Amino acid sequence: MGIEELIKNCQQNNIKAQEQLYRLFAPKLFAVCLKYSRNRADAEDNLQDGFLLLFKKIGQFKFKGSFEGWAKRVMVNNVLQKYRSEGIFEIVSENMPDEVEVEIEDDNISMDFLLDIIRQLPDRYRMVFNLYVTDGYSHKEIADMLGITTGTSKSNLSRARMILKEKIEVQQGNIKNTYS
Repeated sequence: MGIEELIKNCQQNNIKAQEQLYRLFAPKLFAVCLKYSRNRADAEDNLQDGFLLLFKKIGQFKFKGSFEGWAKRVMVNNVLQKYRSEGIFEIVSENMPDEVEVEIEDDNISMDFLLDIIRQLPDRYRMVFNLYVTDGYSHKEIADMLGITTGTSKSNLSRARMILKEKIEVQQGNIKNTYS
C-alpha cells in the first residue's frame, strides 16, 4: 500500500492504516518531539498526544506538499501548544545582545553532549533556539507561533546561545584539563 492510499485509509478512520502510519513515521516524529521536549518521557507523551491530534486532523491534509512535513508541523505545534498553555512564554523581553556566537574549538565535543545541553535549556529558550536555529523559522514566525514579541524571540535566542556557550566553554576546559 502506498503512502497516499495509507493516508486516505487513515482519513476513513481505518485503525490498521493508522497503526501502519504510526509505525512508519513514529521514529522520525519522535526525534522532532525529543528536540522540543524537556526529556525523553515528555517526548514520548508528546509523540502520543501528537499522533492523536494528527489522526484527528488528518482529513485536513490535502496531498499538497509532503505528508512528513505536514506531520512534523502538527507535532511541533502540539508541543508548543502544551508549553503555551503552561505559560512558559509569558516573559518580558530581556536586554540581551542580538547575536552571541558559539564557537566550538574542540572536535572532542560530541553531538550527544550538544543535544543534551540544548535539552537542558529552559523551555522558552529551547523552543526559540530549536525553531530558529534547527528549523529555520524567522523571529516573526516564532513570535506568532508562541504568542510573544519578535524582541522577546530575539532575546530568548540570545540567552539560549549564551547558556550554551558557557556550557561548551566549561566542557572544553574539562577536555583540555583531561589531556594536560
